[in-house]
Amino acid sequence: MAEAHQAVAFQFTVTPDGIDLQLSREVLKHIYLSGVTSWKKRAIRFKNGVLTGVYPASPSSWLIVVIAIMSTMYARIDPSMGMIDRIKTSLPVSEFMTVQTQTVLSAILFATGLWLSFIFLLRYILKALLSYHGWIFESHGKMSFSTKVWLVLVKLLSGRRPLLYSFQASLPHLPVPSIDDTINRYLESVRPLLDDEQYKQMESVANDFKKDPAPKLQKHLKLKSWWATNYVSDWWEEYIYLRGRDPIMVNSNFYTMDLLYVIPTHRQASRAANVVHAMLQYRRKLERGELTPLRALGIVPMCSFQYERMFNTTRIPGIETDFVQHLKDRKHLVVYHRGRFFKVWLYYGGRHLLPSELELQFQRILDDKSEPQPGEIKLPSLTAGNRVPWARARLKYFNEGVNRASLEAIETAAFFLTLDDETHGYDPENIRSLDLYAKSLLHGKCYDRWFDKSFTLIVYKNGKIGVNTEHSWADSPIIGHMWEYVLATDCFHLGYTAEGHCKGDINKSLAPPTRLQWDIPKACQVIIEGSYMIAKGIADDVDFHGCLFNEFGKSLIKKCRTSPDAFIQLALQLAHYRVQGEFCLTYESSMTRMFREGRTETVRSCTCESTAFDSIFGALFKKAADKHQNMYRLAMTGAGIDRHLFCLYIVSKVMDIDSPFLKQVLSEPWRLSTSQTPQQQLNLIDIQKFPKYVGAGGGFGPVADDGYGVSYIIVGEDLITFHISSKFSSPETDSFRFGQNIRQAMLDIRALFNPKEKKM
Repeated sequence: MAEAHQAVAFQFTVTPDGIDLQLSREVLKHIYLSGVTSWKKRAIRFKNGVLTGVYPASPSSWLIVVIAIMSTMYARIDPSMGMIDRIKTSLPVSEFMTVQTQTVLSAILFATGLWLSFIFLLRYILKALLSYHGWIFESHGKMSFSTKVWLVLVKLLSGRRPLLYSFQASLPHLPVPSIDDTINRYLESVRPLLDDEQYKQMESVANDFKKDPAPKLQKHLKLKSWWATNYVSDWWEEYIYLRGRDPIMVNSNFYTMDLLYVIPTHRQASRAANVVHAMLQYRRKLERGELTPLRALGIVPMCSFQYERMFNTTRIPGIETDFVQHLKDRKHLVVYHRGRFFKVWLYYGGRHLLPSELELQFQRILDDKSEPQPGEIKLPSLTAGNRVPWARARLKYFNEGVNRASLEAIETAAFFLTLDDETHGYDPENIRSLDLYAKSLLHGKCYDRWFDKSFTLIVYKNGKIGVNTEHSWADSPIIGHMWEYVLATDCFHLGYTAEGHCKGDINKSLAPPTRLQWDIPKACQVIIEGSYMIAKGIADDVDFHGCLFNEFGKSLIKKCRTSPDAFIQLALQLAHYRVQGEFCLTYESSMTRMFREGRTETVRSCTCESTAFDSIFGALFKKAADKHQNMYRLAMTGAGIDRHLFCLYIVSKVMDIDSPFLKQVLSEPWRLSTSQTPQQQLNLIDIQKFPKYVGAGGGFGPVADDGYGVSYIIVGEDLITFHISSKFSSPETDSFRFGQNIRQAMLDIRALFNPKEKKM
């Protein structure tokens, strides 16, 4: 064991004179290096904390203000209008200082106050500027004079070289829409789905709600928006994610794939080592706040709060609600391989393990021939089943002894790694390869991913990788940001030897990984098996199809003078109409990260304009696309429908007010749930130069029992990847057939245009 291996470094001898303690010189060296690293990390965090705290000013600007004030005083000019003299007389230790010292100290205090006031003023002005969203509604390629002036002012006030959290204090709060606007937009969104009689009934219920109790609920919601940083996000996390008692596997967690065409090495341990090392590099930048904040147009900052819980985070099950546990400075990860758990330390001598050292550790795990302990192999299925049995089992069987220690090792790990014993990836000669790859990432065998960890890294036998992400702590663009950094670092910075091993020397003196020990009683094994059977039933019901659309892409769609996202959404509407013969309530996820602690909003993609286009097919395409773009922009700027109605519903439940309108709205099924995966957030991979190094995106499970989940990623200029999920148990859905209809709908819409000759 590692503990026994390390213990030989400490030797002591009992003598008549006492205990003679001898310490290994190597151990003292490692202790010293660990201490230096720890203090260096604290110093960097402190420095970056100061830089973030005074942004958009800088610490050097404080010195400039102090010098300026001192200079005016030596010129016998008092810029403080007597305030420096008042500070001088108020100093508690003035009798111990000379008059000159009192004057200098008072001037410094005044300058510091002036400097802080200047910072708050800059932040207030920047927040006011960032509250303007007129730019997002302007036509592509056209910019008004007022927007140009606004962009210049934002750029001037944004400072230089911002850190990840520099803009947090300057971001505006998410506004609460008016009741009239929300209800009018809601009625407009359901009009194409209801006949005249149904619509009149809904209109009547909505108008009754508008009179009472909407004003009362709205008043309390506005009060929350003034008090809280974001009036939606905390309730969204709690009630949509953490209070759900159903399994989170498939129903909540989502996955992200590896590069589509490239596998840098086929050695499993080597790929795992490089990727883990790249993740540790990213985590270091994240903890120090050194990542560059994401900015629209390269200027408008996005909120960064979701990044905080990416690592060292676990969802802890509870009887009524779960909670998210986030820790600092976790120095190990837990690896699952063939039913066994291993603890791997990530530091050596105060530094991260090198890729070659990590490869050695992972290879030791792969070569380990020990058998799983009773109940160990399917233990992770507890995180895949219903939440209440898992919470009760955790309290009863994992609250003491080796079980508690081992579970604590998992829940406090930086993240979870599965060295999978299967082979997956995209194979052009196997039409089902992408489907099987996606299903493996989404649910695996139901017992080989720890679904409660912030994310599980999966490395397959052939070197292919992927990630399964728990959804409560963040949304897909956040994990996508890290994933893009990791793939670029793995392939273009760390690299591999000609034999496919990690570069660098092998340090064989490293203590081997530690097996986690378990003592799982029969009663607990029964609960584990029950969770596994529930999870397996869910997994077996997932009908998945991965569709690579490479007939055309973003470049040609833009020549049609329409948004690629609107083009795809209309194709999805057309495909669904052809398959099902009717329209349905459609969910598209939009981000609200231009606001502080913003997460997502719903774009209701099925509109009167889109249904008219799908029915007539052609004449109204431009109108339908423009309508979709406007809906998307409204959602991004805080004028969406669903988050407002959701929060009103929460207020009504807290106040014990019954609302038939809100009940009906919140119970409507989303039979078509869609999301676009962002591409090239960091622009670290030049896909023009390296066209094979493109990501495959990711996906999620079906939201409705009789509906589809569709995730898509626009890759480069000529590829769009669709991830389509549904349920085998529904006679109304077929993922493969829907994928073929999406392809045909894309081609049919394309046939409406001749970009070289015709202008829309």
